[in-house]
Amino acid sequence: MDQPESQLLLSDRFLINGTPASVNFFGDGKIRWSDGDADRCLAVERDVIGFASEGSRIRIRAIVENGGGFCCVGRRGNLLRKDFVFEIASADSHRLWSQKLREYIDSLGRPKRLFVFVNPYGGKKSASKIFQDGVTPLLKDADIQITIQETKHQLHAKAVTQTLDLSKYDGLVCVSGDGIVVEVVNGLLERDDWDSAIKMPIGVVPAGTGNGMAKSLLDSVGDRCSPINAVLAIIRGHKRSLDVATIRQGETKFFSVLMLAWGLVADIDIESEKYRWMGSARLDFYALRRILHLRKYNGSISFVPAPGFEAFGEPSTYKGESTGGPNAFSPSQEGPLKVQQHGYQGPGIELEKLQWRRIDGPFVSIWLHNVPWGGEDTMAAPDAKFSDGYLDLIIMRDCPKLPLLASMSELNKGNHVKSPHVMYFKVKAFVLEPGYRTEDPTKGGIIDSDGEVLARGNGTYKCDQKSLMAYDSLQIAVDQGLATVFSPI
Repeated sequence: MDQPESQLLLSDRFLINGTPASVNFFGDGKIRWSDGDADRCLAVERDVIGFASEGSRIRIRAIVENGGGFCCVGRRGNLLRKDFVFEIASADSHRLWSQKLREYIDSLGRPKRLFVFVNPYGGKKSASKIFQDGVTPLLKDADIQITIQETKHQLHAKAVTQTLDLSKYDGLVCVSGDGIVVEVVNGLLERDDWDSAIKMPIGVVPAGTGNGMAKSLLDSVGDRCSPINAVLAIIRGHKRSLDVATIRQGETKFFSVLMLAWGLVADIDIESEKYRWMGSARLDFYALRRILHLRKYNGSISFVPAPGFEAFGEPSTYKGESTGGPNAFSPSQEGPLKVQQHGYQGPGIELEKLQWRRIDGPFVSIWLHNVPWGGEDTMAAPDAKFSDGYLDLIIMRDCPKLPLLASMSELNKGNHVKSPHVMYFKVKAFVLEPGYRTEDPTKGGIIDSDGEVLARGNGTYKCDQKSLMAYDSLQIAVDQGLATVFSPI
């Protein structure tokens, strides 16, 4: 709003929930009154979901702190829905209050039409219930029109996103874990109109096993990772940019927004699938098992460090492929091939001109993270930012089992990166050359990106997921702030 923060827009006296009150509406969106017991305040931007005119009444649909208290400043605890009924006798006053409320809410740029993906199979298979009980009522109260798509199989959300008429919507919402979010991003970037499509805001409601993206967004402002907080962030319409990493091997690409892992973390994430019946406890159980029977992998990594991290590794040269931005493609490619390409080809970075460094294995674990949280209980990269243009790299080359167990127990606080056995720094680009187990050279490892099997070596755990890439060298480059997500701030 252009109104000065303290400017009084409206002042009137009427009943609020049956109690007479003098009510003031200010240019900063605050509605203030006294009900005899205390001074009250509703901040429209934060507290008010929507409103409806009912004869001489205006019903304000709001979210307030559990316990009855509500104020205009500060963080809050558990939230609940509460209606405030303004009974305005004068028709002119009623019309003016309705008009000013509508003008202010419309000025906030909130979404009015959303396409919602619901994954009924993810996590504890609770997404449908979360959607019906926790999401739908709030979106209805906010007068948001929704189109619902239940996902039927893996990559269904990606296929839908690739052909969806985005002009009909103000945002895409994923009621799921992180997997559907990743599918949506990949679907947007594989469209011919990817450059405009990727600007479509994506909302995330936690309803899966990991929920790393939702946790990262909500925790950034100290909010609990819950469906109600996630839906409120979507309704309020605040947005922020999100880095996207392009993982490339030859002509094959995968777009990542969460993480890439190889070694211990990937083994735990993917191999624990056989214990999915245990729920989230499967990760702790299998982590202990893998630590007791610790594997190490030969291989090497090359990277372009962020400023201030040039001391890590040894100087090296780039041996990978050029990324596929509009003016950056491999010298071996012919001009006509460039014309045939469709969708986003990766950031236009001339990787061979950057200052590369290298670290050789064996490794216990390699972990790249785009956001702080890998799951609701795993703060993988405490210094990660949503759109700084870098990935946070966590490396463990060797570690005795007891210190490793102690380090893993600190994951919920992010203190594992303080271990003397861990290297933690930021990179702009990265090349992984995976090798085989030191104790059994016939067996390779698993490369896991955003919870999906990207590649697997010989002798690894077989699951239903098909590998997108070969167990060989792959490269990663980051495009700063490419995607957009609904955010609490």
